[in-house]
Amino acid sequence: MGTQVDPGIGNGPARVRGDQWHLDYLRVPAAHRLSEGQGVVVAVPDTGVEPHPDLRRNLLAGEDVIPGGTGNGQSDTNSHGTGMAGLIAAHGQPKNLGALGVAPLAKILPILDTPPDGLGQPDDLAASIEFAVARHADIISVSAASMPTPRLQAAVRAAVQANIIVVAAAGNSPRESVVSYPASEPGVVAVGGVDRTGNHADFSVSGPEVDVVAPAVDIYSTSTNGRYRRSSGTSDATAIVAGAAALIRSKYPNLPAVEVAHRLTATAVDKGPPGRDDQYGYGVIDLVAALTADVPPLGFESTGVTAPAPTAAAPDAGGDNSTARGLATLSALLAAGGAYLVWRRRRRADDPPPRISR
Repeated sequence: MGTQVDPGIGNGPARVRGDQWHLDYLRVPAAHRLSEGQGVVVAVPDTGVEPHPDLRRNLLAGEDVIPGGTGNGQSDTNSHGTGMAGLIAAHGQPKNLGALGVAPLAKILPILDTPPDGLGQPDDLAASIEFAVARHADIISVSAASMPTPRLQAAVRAAVQANIIVVAAAGNSPRESVVSYPASEPGVVAVGGVDRTGNHADFSVSGPEVDVVAPAVDIYSTSTNGRYRRSSGTSDATAIVAGAAALIRSKYPNLPAVEVAHRLTATAVDKGPPGRDDQYGYGVIDLVAALTADVPPLGFESTGVTAPAPTAAAPDAGGDNSTARGLATLSALLAAGGAYLVWRRRRRADDPPPRISR
């Protein structure tokens, strides 16, 4: 799901680290002093993940749910999946060479569900998510736009019920005009994108479902054949947020998935109009704050906060659609054994085809 892709740039290991502007923007080096994602497994259903030199130590044996691969998810003739995996968990090379992921000690569970043209089937994505649930992944990073078929909806909801953090791309215009599925599913962390200045990326789809945003323009990562790629899109932002979730889950291993998501949204840097809005959601993720802030736990009893009446006009209300989304998310999280997010820390700083697109 990239608006601009160069899957085989000539940048070698000595240069690519400096090209990864999002690392300094998100204060990744400071975050790594607190957590590097150790002990966390992130499933990446995509075009497969090649064992790139900057990534191979963190690559598990996965699965092919479509033909044409090596049987373990570790082949990729497109570069999309390898790029997303690198953004999450590339370990780089000695002397600060090579690409670095947000969570360089996390493990990647690669799943091949999309052919080289980047257009897959929703039920193949569903099969990927089912596999990730069966393998007890901690996080599922879905950099794809799809149709909500019954099987796919059931798979996503099962993942949420299984205490797995599901992170998904909001989508890119003009291909998508509304927040895509599964990002639009209550309980899923829906991710939009910002540019180098922290402003809304013009291709990033807006909507009441957007939860957080992350860098999405000129993002450098691993590619096929030991090379590197540069791309722009909410796919990249999604992988970055999945890496952020891995850092949190590693540092706080007993936190339920809904609380991990809560830390991401509660500590995000507010952008746009004060409070939640349809372009930025709750804001740009802040890795250090998400790992260190004193965020009260979820649950009305534990926070002592009374749930507002549904008709109350909250300061961060985004319109009727946002209210409906919030109520639906409340129901989903309660069903998953959690509760709705009741605390936020604010800081300023055409019908789709029945396929998935990447």
